[in-house]
Amino acid sequence: MQTIHTDIVIIGAGPVGLFAVFEAGMLKMRAHVIDALDIIGGQCSALYPEKPIYDIPAYPFILAADLIGKLKEQAAPFNPTYHLGQRVESLTRLASGEWQLVTSKGTTLTCKAIVIAAGCGAFGPNRPPLDNLEAYEGTSVFYLVNKREDFRGKKVVIAGGGDSAVDWAISLSELTEKLYVIHRRPKFRCAPESAARLDALVKAGKIELVIPYQLSRLEGSKGQLSSVIVSTLEGEERALEADILLPFFGLSMELGPIAEWGLNLDHNHITITPATCETSAQGVFAIGDIATYENKLKLILAGFAEAAQAAHAAYKLVHPNEALHFEYSTTSGVPAHKSESNVA
Repeated sequence: MQTIHTDIVIIGAGPVGLFAVFEAGMLKMRAHVIDALDIIGGQCSALYPEKPIYDIPAYPFILAADLIGKLKEQAAPFNPTYHLGQRVESLTRLASGEWQLVTSKGTTLTCKAIVIAAGCGAFGPNRPPLDNLEAYEGTSVFYLVNKREDFRGKKVVIAGGGDSAVDWAISLSELTEKLYVIHRRPKFRCAPESAARLDALVKAGKIELVIPYQLSRLEGSKGQLSSVIVSTLEGEERALEADILLPFFGLSMELGPIAEWGLNLDHNHITITPATCETSAQGVFAIGDIATYENKLKLILAGFAEAAQAAHAAYKLVHPNEALHFEYSTTSGVPAHKSESNVA
């Protein structure tokens, strides 16, 4: 496969990675973006596209999916190429001083700077230990909610006791024909105001709590659920008529191959120099949730600032013979958008 040459490679297409495309583009650096998911947006797209975010400047609130759409639009004038559904398997320093990356699909890229914006690393759902679960995944069993409307008029079972389970129960109660929430104990691990809203919906008959029960087995045919069987610790069973099961048992997160790249790590986070966001390897930067330093704030808006810092530091590597004259965007402007972003 032919090697792709570019200025900068951004690992991670979440909100911080997308803003790094914009910051790199403003400094005349062409970016390629790699992400293990088949869609851009990271957790905002995969886990909570229709949940509001309240701490983005100038937006009193914005849905996660809408934020990703705006960030993609903002990056589009710089024509980034997205390599989706693949992760970086190897990272090698070449004799020229450039970096070579090879992905799980065999895509090979070389560049002068790398920005790791991989969030919490590779992530996936914690699946309940149920027999024949795979037969229902993607048709009746889902680990995330992409579109609320998909659940309108359905009989839905939500399993879990954390924020995701409670938040989606509250949200979907407006649409479903019947909504059950299964939990092993009466107390939920969620914000007090969410617990109060859940309790109010239960009293109003919008949600039925199935407590203390846990998932036992699934019944149905050809990928379509008919019932979710739950049981108590004493073995007492109950059948819940259901079209859909949403198990919200958190995420399994790991750094994956990043852990083998020789970067300084601190509890599965990459340590960086805050002023530049550079890691222990020259030319490799880390931003967003995966980066750590003293008094680090895990906020999207903090990651946006780190994206700007990393891009300015990377400029010296990409354009070593050119002085960087700092300009505000109000002065420099943004190039006209001539074509859509590429997906490779």
